[in-house]
Amino acid sequence: MATPHDLTRLGQAVWLDFIQRSFLRDGGLSRLVADGVRGVTSNPTIFQKAIGESDDYDRQLREVARDASAEEAYEALAIADIARACDELRPVYDQLDGRDGFVSLEVSPALAHDTAGTVAAAKRLAAAVGRPNLMIKVPGTGAGVPAIAELIGSGVNVNVTLLFSVTGYRAVAAAYLVGLAALARRGPTVPGGHGMDRIGSVASFFVSRVDTAVDDALPADSPLRGAAAVANAKAAYAAFRSIFSGERWETLAAAGARVQRLLWASTGAKNPAYSPTKYVDELIGPDTVNTMPPDTLAAFRAGGTAATTLTAGMDEARRQLDRLAAAGVDLDRVTDDLQQAGVAAFADSFDALLASVEHKRAELAA
Repeated sequence: MATPHDLTRLGQAVWLDFIQRSFLRDGGLSRLVADGVRGVTSNPTIFQKAIGESDDYDRQLREVARDASAEEAYEALAIADIARACDELRPVYDQLDGRDGFVSLEVSPALAHDTAGTVAAAKRLAAAVGRPNLMIKVPGTGAGVPAIAELIGSGVNVNVTLLFSVTGYRAVAAAYLVGLAALARRGPTVPGGHGMDRIGSVASFFVSRVDTAVDDALPADSPLRGAAAVANAKAAYAAFRSIFSGERWETLAAAGARVQRLLWASTGAKNPAYSPTKYVDELIGPDTVNTMPPDTLAAFRAGGTAATTLTAGMDEARRQLDRLAAAGVDLDRVTDDLQQAGVAAFADSFDALLASVEHKRAELAA
């Protein structure tokens, strides 16, 4: 049986892509932390299900001011959960000198194309949670990239989300380096902000959705089905190794900077024909994170394989991408469409979340 500790020994951290108040209250997260889980990610869809489909939050909703907006009420609920999860993971954060033990909270998806709004919301949420191991999730959109540089330069930990393409990842990594340079010059500029030797960031690169989109464009008997996502992720990892090496990076590292780890997101297999641990087993390597939904984590424990696979077959991955292009797959267009769809999907989930909050508040008031 494989465990998160097995992946830790190979240089990869396991995070949990899930949060819910009863799970925290009943010790679910603390048990997983003891088993080797080193972080938590959340998003509007996760909170929509947690708040809309349970009574875990009814008591706090009764206490939220009646004149608070639905978004303000949601933030009160989410901040309470995120702060508690941060406290659960604080021993990991302290033991690893701030290198892991993070919990991520996303800015409103409505701000995906608003740089200034994203920066302001991220700083406000960071202050409201008030925990050093908080990461603020910012989408890697055109407007998100300068926000990332500004936030890192201010001393705010950032989890960049909704990355699908290597080109998009390179832009995000470049923004991280720009932010680090600013942080080195002026130090943190927000209360509780981190300096160069403590700032943390991950770049969340989405995996399974790429196969879903590409497979739909290929014949049913194509040998390329199920190959695009892992090949694309390996190309991103090759870019990571190139970016975080050389004179520019070594200068920042000498000042205490840490790499922005690649985080594999959307790692639950969507196609039942594929192994439920496909996007875990095939992407294990140093300086990475895999954030798994509970079902995927359970599947890995039951039948996953812990071995360094990410750095193997890099040349074959490039050939696979070439074959996909020859087969008529425009991966740049596919990944661009996926990012736009991801932003829209999170916005829809956020709208549904706010509607759930309003509905519950009305029920509880009645």
